[in-house]
Amino acid sequence: MNGYIYENQNTKAFYNLAWIGFGLSSAGMIAGLFMFTGDLAMKGFLGMSYLFSVVSCFTLAKVVRDKAEAERFIAKVEHAKTEKFLNENTGV
Repeated sequence: MNGYIYENQNTKAFYNLAWIGFGLSSAGMIAGLFMFTGDLAMKGFLGMSYLFSVVSCFTLAKVVRDKAEAERFIAKVEHAKTEKFLNENTGV
């Protein structure tokens, strides 16, 4: 594998659990909005607030993941540069 290690901490069951939880919570929110006795403006406000929260959570998770992947990539590049420098200057 050329020295690269595939790192995946999540199992398929955990992945499925996350999507099932998301689906159930979304369905519960939609059902709650339909059963809510408030007027249409209040239902709209709550629905848009929920949607904004979900989009914000997905965006935050993506940004955090992208930052972690970039840091890992930079560390690999720096390690490769160090190895190259040592090999060139130590005669190994």
